Amino acid sequence: MDKTLSPDGTVIAYRRRGEGPPVVLVGGALGTAATEAPLARLLAPRFGVVTYDRRGRGSSGDNGPYAVEREIEDLAALITAVGGRASVFGVGAGGALALEAAAAGVPVDLLAVYEPTYTPGAAGAQFKASCTARLHRLLSAEDRAGAVELFLSVTGVPADTVARMRRAPLWHDLVSLAHTLAYDDALLGDGSIPAERFASVTARTLVVCGGSSTARAHRSTRALADAVPRARHRTLTGQTRDLAPQAVAPVLTEFFAEDTRPLLRAS
Repeated sequence: MDKTLSPDGTVIAYRRRGEGPPVVLVGGALGTAATEAPLARLLAPRFGVVTYDRRGRGSSGDNGPYAVEREIEDLAALITAVGGRASVFGVGAGGALALEAAAAGVPVDLLAVYEPTYTPGAAGAQFKASCTARLHRLLSAEDRAGAVELFLSVTGVPADTVARMRRAPLWHDLVSLAHTLAYDDALLGDGSIPAERFASVTARTLVVCGGSSTARAHRSTRALADAVPRARHRTLTGQTRDLAPQAVAPVLTEFFAEDTRPLLRAS
């Protein structure tokens, strides 16, 4: 993997596939560059697709203490390293990071996000506050496996599936990333959509939701699309929070390749 330095000296490791216009994939919770590799391979025939290990993950460094601003600087440094401008696709909390970066003035040409995990409304704020408190208690107690279990349960993974995952080889990799769940939690703030901040996003934006995702995901993504000035909403039939690369790749290819056309028709 190639490497670049963030302003605070953190090493950010990345890989580029393809030779076209740069598209950066920003992974979500417990994700790494390897997690995004299947989608990157599908997009590489048209774009120079960049996958990277966010700070604290994989081959990247983790100079502390954590702040959302540092992750924005990481993404800005990466975009500088691959040419100075890029289109960006972020999943889950990675979508929140992409939006925050665009709002902060990072040079993003086109922006697509899949189900950033906001929880707007009073009930959503209470739910987010409860999850945040539980997560920090578990991490403070060094119960990394418990933190991963909490994340999986909150995102709708059944208990029997979690039990099987604990016996699988991938469990060790997930637990090794448990501390970064606090980073994703910080990116989402109190769970509300920061509409005032996102009003400064100038990039044409596509907000995507899975057709079989939760009602909460449908409400929050539509509210997000309403909050971003040049955004439209699209629903991918049959998709859930666990997005299939082959389902989203054609949508992203069309959106990122045809930047002179009107935005895709809303669902």
